[in-house]
Amino acid sequence: MGTLYPTTKTFSLKNYGIEDATMHYQLSAEELEQEVVKKGQGEITKSGALAIKTGEFTGRSPMDRFIVKDDITKDKIWWGDINIPFEPEAFDKLYDKVTKYLSGKEIYVRDSYACADPEYRLNIRVINEYPWSNMFAYNMFLRPTAEELKDFDPEWTVINAPGFMADAGVDGTRQHNFAILNFGRKIALIGGTGYTGEIKKGIFSALNFILPVERDVLPMHCSANIGNEGDTAIFFGLSGTGKTTLSTDPNRKLIGDDEHGWTNENTIFNFEGGCYAKVIDLSSEKEPEIYGAIKKGAILENVIIDSNGEVDFADTSITQNTRVSYPIHHIENIQIPSIGKDTKNIFFLTADAFGVLPPISKLTPSQAAYHFISGYTAKVAGTEAGVVEPQPSFSACFGAPFMPLHPTKYAEMLIEKMQETGVNVWLVNTGWTGGPYGVGTRIKLKYTRAMIQAVLNGDLGLYSYDDYHIHSVFGVAQPRTCPGIPDTVLSPRATWNDDEAYYTTAFKLTNAFRENFKKFETYANEEIRRGGPQRYGF
Repeated sequence: MGTLYPTTKTFSLKNYGIEDATMHYQLSAEELEQEVVKKGQGEITKSGALAIKTGEFTGRSPMDRFIVKDDITKDKIWWGDINIPFEPEAFDKLYDKVTKYLSGKEIYVRDSYACADPEYRLNIRVINEYPWSNMFAYNMFLRPTAEELKDFDPEWTVINAPGFMADAGVDGTRQHNFAILNFGRKIALIGGTGYTGEIKKGIFSALNFILPVERDVLPMHCSANIGNEGDTAIFFGLSGTGKTTLSTDPNRKLIGDDEHGWTNENTIFNFEGGCYAKVIDLSSEKEPEIYGAIKKGAILENVIIDSNGEVDFADTSITQNTRVSYPIHHIENIQIPSIGKDTKNIFFLTADAFGVLPPISKLTPSQAAYHFISGYTAKVAGTEAGVVEPQPSFSACFGAPFMPLHPTKYAEMLIEKMQETGVNVWLVNTGWTGGPYGVGTRIKLKYTRAMIQAVLNGDLGLYSYDDYHIHSVFGVAQPRTCPGIPDTVLSPRATWNDDEAYYTTAFKLTNAFRENFKKFETYANEEIRRGGPQRYGF
């Protein structure tokens, strides 16, 4: 295929403090793939995708994510266990050590941008130690044309050095790996970890500060698609809840699978140029679009491959967080450009392992804000060390590790959007029915798809007491009937054989909601507080 972009550029890595390096600028995906294989850092699978291993870290490390505390951030960031402060002087010293480490090496540089809406475009320069990290950046960020590259002026820089190990006692980090945002210098500095997700999540986190503070745009950890009539649907959800799966619909055009902005003009735009999907238990039958996207140009992470190059998607011996990244055009049915308007429905996805939430329910604006701030899903046995039974898991705004501002700021913006647009918000349980994990069964994907399709078709009707049953514990409105779904499936209590056990478990979960929300109560207004479960016990 050859080089798609000019290989020379009138800038020097010396400007970044990187001396005597061999710079590979704007290599094509094919050229980067060849570099990876030549260096023995990956192999080609039978489907043509590149398979690599990210090393020690196979996922993000939230406790090693920092934000430089300076005049820009000190009074705006929600500081704490999620947004951990880092001293500017310590950053400068660590930056110098990283660039010195990169000096004299082969370096892979890519110019790209985030935000498909030209009005909010953010130009990014990514400097990588490894070619597969640069290929990931090619897949995940938006790709400028050769003409756009001529006058490309990067606003933010990502410097990614997986092989550099920090000295925690000297450098101010927690351990040898780190991901640090510096808004003053507009740099994302990443070291000690080969997990590629840190690259995209660094820029996502930066946009989650820049867009609401400077542009009055609501940033969202969500996927989005658009129907033939131009109606946009948004899907929020944590890892494992089905966000990518449910938004990748052959009957609707995909806008994006992970990160979007919502403007005051009711426009939804994708931050990215690619998709980053979990592939645990992936099959062509269950998820044909994602399965079909795993071809030449895609990068598989931490999967097991047999001697014939076949991938065993069920094998989690390296990690449960096996992943694939691919440019969005690997999906046939996509929206070009990645922008949608006329938002009609929002879906909050949760994998409730307690089996007590309805498979679908409609939320009031107050409930939507409450559940948005809560960001509930559940961990099941085996997903993390020490997890032997279902555990509630809360991540504010369905993306707390990437949200620099207080969650109520994003929730208040969401309420405003709902009131302005009249959008409907639905809570969708993609988890268990008929009992908790270990007793009940996972809700069938075909049922969840059917319920979402019913919403998109307008088949679930308007909100009224005739159409819905108000759940006695959670207060949400669950539909009594839905095309193609047995009525008993719609009522979680009806799927249990023991009413007392159901309500005991439901109250256990509401108490977890209440305990989690305590840290937000002093910030949340009365409208948001009214949205939570109103009963916490018999």
